[in-house]
Order: sequence, then C-alpha cells, then structure tokens
Amino acid sequence: MTDGTPPAAVPTRDDASRAARPRARISAITSGKGGVGKTFVAANLAAALARQGRRVLVLDADLGLANLDVVLNLYPKLTLHDVFTGKCSLEDALLPAPGGFTVLLAGSGMVEYSRMTPEVRDQLQRVISDVAPRFDHVILDTGAGISDVVLYTVSLADDAIVVATPEPTSLTDAYATIKVLATTQGRRLIQMLVNQARRPGEGRAVRQQLQAVVDRYVAPSLDGPVRLDLLGELPADPAVREAVLRRQLLLESLPGTPAAIAMVGVATRLLSLVDGAR
Repeated sequence: MTDGTPPAAVPTRDDASRAARPRARISAITSGKGGVGKTFVAANLAAALARQGRRVLVLDADLGLANLDVVLNLYPKLTLHDVFTGKCSLEDALLPAPGGFTVLLAGSGMVEYSRMTPEVRDQLQRVISDVAPRFDHVILDTGAGISDVVLYTVSLADDAIVVATPEPTSLTDAYATIKVLATTQGRRLIQMLVNQARRPGEGRAVRQQLQAVVDRYVAPSLDGPVRLDLLGELPADPAVREAVLRRQLLLESLPGTPAAIAMVGVATRLLSLVDGAR
C-alpha cells in the first residue's frame, strides 16, 4: 500500500542547470557492524526527505555486497558497475524508486570492489561529483566496518552518520568507526542514529556512553574535541521486519507505526541541520 505518490522523475543535467541549485548535501550512512539496518535507514530516510520536497539520490556504495535493490524490490538492468566499465551512461543507470527518490544501484558479488583501487576511487569520485549538482541530498549507503573502501566512500561525504544498535558488539564497533573517522579524516562532528531502541531515551543514553569514551580515549590525542550528535533513535518495532520481508518501504507500507514516525523525525532534524549550515 502506498500513498499514491508516483516515483520521482530522474533529474537530468539540464534540470539541475535550469534550477540553479547548490550542490547536494552528501551524507554517508555507515556503521562499525553489519546487520544494524544501514540500508533500511538509507532507503526510508530518502523517502522521508522526498516527502518534504527534496530531490534525493541514494547511491548504493556497498560495492560488491549491494542489497539496496532487494530492500526496494527493484530489478535493475544497469548498475554502477556498468557505469564504471563504460557499458552505459550515468543517466541510464539512475532509476526512480518507490518513495519518490532516485537510486544508483551497485552490482553484487563482484570481488574487484573488495579493495579501493585507484581506478575505483577515481570512478566513484567522478560519479558523485557528477550527480551532486542534480539533487538536494545524496545519501551514500556504505558497507560496514573500516575497510579502505568504506573509509574512502565516507571521506567523500559532508556528513558521516553512524548507525548503531544498543547491543554491546554494535557499540564497540561503532566506537572503532568513530575513532577512525576522527583520527584519519579529521571529523570533529559525527552524527549518530540509534536503531532498535528498546525504550524511549535509549538513543540518548547510547550517545552519552560513546561520547564519554571518545572524550576519554580519542579527543586527548587530537587538536580538539569530537562531538557526537544524536540524529535520532528508531524504536524496536515489529513493523520494520514486516516491511523488510515485504521488500517495501516502511514509510509507504506502514506509515503510522512508531518506527516510521521516528524516521520522519530523523529527516526533519537532518534538514534543519543541513539548512542551518547553508
């Protein structure tokens, strides 16, 4: 079930020129641990931003292990791999998605993307530079961990959004990711989104816990403090699993559920931060 909104038309280079818009704000959604809901967050956050009138692109930057197409129930004929290899143009690979945003999907099971070679680095940077003027917001759905592929992708973003759950293993890996982003990329502001919160306020507790560890063990070796900003918390909600199994956006299939409402709040906060920075 949807709200009747048709998929957004894919913006072209001419559309962007006529609109004379500033370059998109680029947000990388990443995590220390897999399985915390990065792709779910990326897709539904894009839908929430699109509902507020923003032109949004989600780029599946989990090169080689892509699953954005699965979450959105899409069957692409052309992917980012085809753009990289010159088999198609960038315009041909941009696809309208349910929820009113655009996607650039990646191939899956391609071992050549397990390491960030100079060729892949240049291609990825070129693609992101090319699409940025056409949208208001570009979301990079990265892989998990601190591999060179993930870290380079995050380095191309204005904002790093670390997704974590309250589970101890997720928090440990989130801390490792935050430490690396702060020390190697010079990031002094990192946004957090806590998924699967078991009670109201658990997201704030998680942020405070990680902030205390960062203040004690990371900041003293740097040129200034590292601030963790809580973008929001998504409650543990059976509707999330139901939407994922249906391969549908939560915001379209079950829009009145607690997790869907919380996701709208995350989008609103993100927009306030982005608009305030411009």
